[in-house]
Amino acid sequence: MHISEMFRLVRGTGHILDVLDVLHRDRLVLRIHDGAFSALDLTARHPRTGELLSTVKFMVQTLAATGELQRDLQRELTYDGLRAAEAKGNKGGRRPAVTGETIADVRTAYLDGRSIAVLARAHGVSRGAVRTAIADLVPERVAANERTPTPELPVTLDMPGKVAGFLRAIELDDVERAALDHGQAVPRGQGYTLRVSTVPAVHRRLLDRCQPLDGTAAIPAQRKARREYENRVNVLMTDARR
Repeated sequence: MHISEMFRLVRGTGHILDVLDVLHRDRLVLRIHDGAFSALDLTARHPRTGELLSTVKFMVQTLAATGELQRDLQRELTYDGLRAAEAKGNKGGRRPAVTGETIADVRTAYLDGRSIAVLARAHGVSRGAVRTAIADLVPERVAANERTPTPELPVTLDMPGKVAGFLRAIELDDVERAALDHGQAVPRGQGYTLRVSTVPAVHRRLLDRCQPLDGTAAIPAQRKARREYENRVNVLMTDARR
């Protein structure tokens, strides 16, 4: 195995010893081309015990700890430099391509309805540069889109057979009739349940259609079936509002 520098392979003193054990187990030779580890034979082990030589282990741990310290110091210095730059009002990263009066022109054109692609071509910059210039304006369009009602999704609900039989015998609109026609009949004792899949609003309309089943002209079994169906629709509507 060839690597340019030891810390391309490991990240700490404990990790490096684990890697050496894996290399020894799989009979692999590690060749490091740069850095302090390039002068060490990391495969040297005791001829009888097969363990890593104590001198090699000491050198590995020492050099690894030194390298880890160096990386930590570099990281701390980098953070200190970034904080000092931020205190002076400087921001890291690439300078924005859209600056000065161009930003105002781009923002105004975007609010007037021009697309990001058109603005990028007009000003000779990338689309990302335009998005950066209008970053605080984009959420307004997203919020406007979110105000558009989300289409309802079909929900499956079991309709008692006596309710389904009543609804099939009365006049329904095309959507309501299609919901019943596509329902799946499931046997229940001496009767059946019609498994109907449609949007919650249509379930509610079907419930309103069977209102006569609550009257005195209906038999007790029909009134009971209608109440069961009403309870199921009410639970469905409550879940939909959540």
